[in-house]
Amino acid sequence: MPNRGPSDTGAGAEPVPGTGHRHRLRWWTELPLLLLVYLAYSAGRLLARGDVSTAVDHGLAILRAEKALWLNAEHPLNRLFTEHAWIGVPADFWYASLHYLVTPAVLIWMFRSRRVHYRAARTWLLLSTFIGLIGFTLVPTCPPRLLDATHGFVDTMAQYSAYGWWGTEASAPRGLGGMTNQYAAMPSLHVGWALWCGVVLWRHGGRGPLMRTAAVAYPLITTVVVMGTANHYFLDAVAGAAVMGAGLLLTAPGLRFVDRLRARYATARAEAMTGVVPGAAGADAGAVAGHGRAAGADPVRAPAGVAVRTGTGGSSPVVGGGCQTAAGERIPRQRKQSAEHGPRSSEAGDGSPAPAR
Repeated sequence: MPNRGPSDTGAGAEPVPGTGHRHRLRWWTELPLLLLVYLAYSAGRLLARGDVSTAVDHGLAILRAEKALWLNAEHPLNRLFTEHAWIGVPADFWYASLHYLVTPAVLIWMFRSRRVHYRAARTWLLLSTFIGLIGFTLVPTCPPRLLDATHGFVDTMAQYSAYGWWGTEASAPRGLGGMTNQYAAMPSLHVGWALWCGVVLWRHGGRGPLMRTAAVAYPLITTVVVMGTANHYFLDAVAGAAVMGAGLLLTAPGLRFVDRLRARYATARAEAMTGVVPGAAGADAGAVAGHGRAAGADPVRAPAGVAVRTGTGGSSPVVGGGCQTAAGERIPRQRKQSAEHGPRSSEAGDGSPAPAR
């Protein structure tokens, strides 16, 4: 099992670069964020329907490319699923449900048990999803099941619709087929999200055989299912994996960009609350010191044990070896010395100060 730090148990917080604060992940902020992204993704799919004839042309072009490359695995798998209900029905349930169950479950598990790695995993998933949305917009593609029957594909979701909640329009529940974009086949995010789950489980799920088997089997079986149910081409699956790779490459720069924005916001908020620009005091002190050095002022150094007091009006420092003047005295211990020795005329001319009267 991998070593776990404090943040692996959910108690950790991520530092915000450039500030003294730590950013804590809260479920009540993460859940609205994920819901907002998913709603934007679903709405984007609907808006990116495109022209049906263009989508059909793209689908036929992919099919021809696969045949030329000897990659046409959709036909034999689709025949297998349509001829054997004990394979086709579970495959339809797999396609219609696990995509929406396993991915959120892995996210929740990461948030609760591997929080130190959660933010990077979540950002990777979100970035890849948005890249996939761009693909749906630019390359609307007709899935094999919607091609003309002469191309040899059977819609297993329609064939086995009596076994499940879906109708004849993709995996949407009956009566809700109009709320999905059936021509969003390129890339396959069923495969992309399954690959994300597999990588996350492999890296953070420990070294147990069960977890490692699930991490490998889930994306592989999902790839077979999307082709056997005639919902995607093999190249759609390849594109889904490529989208996840692009999202992974953009994750680190994306996190750095967000951290910079968060640091600027935290600094601006601190300035607004305190009215002091961080670092201004240090800058002013440095400016004063630099001005003194530029003027060539030499500091007065006192011997060890001698206190130095500097006047406010630029006067010379007053130095005392631990002595203080009493009222009416100009020199420390003057009155004491006068009382002990008295005035000596022989020393009056040597420059010594005259005793106070």
